[in-house]
Amino acid sequence: MNSFAPLQNDTFLRALRREPTDYTPIWLMRQAGRYLPEYRATRAQAGSFMQLAQNPDLATEVTLQPIDRYGLDAAILFSDILTVPDAMGLGLRFVENEGPKFDRPLQDEVAVHRLEVPDMAKLQYVFDAVTQIRQSLNGRVPLIGFAGSPYTIACYMVEGGSSSEFRTIKTMMYTRPDLLHHILSVNAQATALYLNAQIDAGAQAVMIFDTWGGSLSHSAYKEFSLAYMRQVIGALKRNVDGESVPVIVFTKGGGQWLEAMSEIGADALGLDWTTNLAEAKKRVAGKVALQGNIDPSILFGSEALIRQTARLVLDEYGADAGHVFNLGHGISQFVQPDAVKYLVDEVHAYSRQIRGAK
Repeated sequence: MNSFAPLQNDTFLRALRREPTDYTPIWLMRQAGRYLPEYRATRAQAGSFMQLAQNPDLATEVTLQPIDRYGLDAAILFSDILTVPDAMGLGLRFVENEGPKFDRPLQDEVAVHRLEVPDMAKLQYVFDAVTQIRQSLNGRVPLIGFAGSPYTIACYMVEGGSSSEFRTIKTMMYTRPDLLHHILSVNAQATALYLNAQIDAGAQAVMIFDTWGGSLSHSAYKEFSLAYMRQVIGALKRNVDGESVPVIVFTKGGGQWLEAMSEIGADALGLDWTTNLAEAKKRVAGKVALQGNIDPSILFGSEALIRQTARLVLDEYGADAGHVFNLGHGISQFVQPDAVKYLVDEVHAYSRQIRGAK
């Protein structure tokens, strides 16, 4: 059993549990990444993205870089959602300026039925990184573990890489739904095991990234994405050593399904920037916390605009408990680092002001 330092700043975890906090906590999706010069230096040292992700020392280093630079309220494991299908033997590689590619995509019945839940030992490098990061944080802020949703991972597995049309997976969905359900069932089992292993290694909250769920129709979303995220959440460890382990679910483009999402057992729902935070708060009716949801492109604006927009988002939610400030999706590699400082500082200062005036 790992032994870790006591947590000094639990604001993020309390917000996920909808408990009162002195201010609104903030972290950013992709906060460890290419917009930081120190990340680019470490990435160059590693030689490739996967060599960086598979090296616990370097993964720890880049995870802590934004924590050292900004007053963020949570760290998130540096990894990738495609580590699980890589462990399934699909042959993951990253092509410069193109993104992930699989050498053996799931595009015929034989390949689909050959798919199995991977041995978690193949992902030990991830769990080693989680433990090392947690130890290196020394209680400063909580550590978030994560995985892709079963459907989002399936998109890459079936398409063989990134896609804008999702023609291959949607053809499978509408002609051989049995094959897609098999993939999703295996993915759900693997994802639950993977997240539980991260929790065992020291993750204090976990997040499910459903990046491509928003590309589905209303009925298809519930059948092929939401149902399998419910399965994953139902299999997760939610309490470790007397401490709750909150679960965040984020479907990009999923604002129309908030009511259904609030019923699957998650503690918090992530919102992209297309959903009004005040309306979302009414719709979930206190069942879950909300995370989000400023447009990441705001960070290309002036300092005054960044601060003003942060205040607008905070005003939309108000002073009630249960809000974690975040971007509506990942930070761009082209953002200037100072822009993040303006955002973090404004969220902390203005949310304290709101609570003081309540």
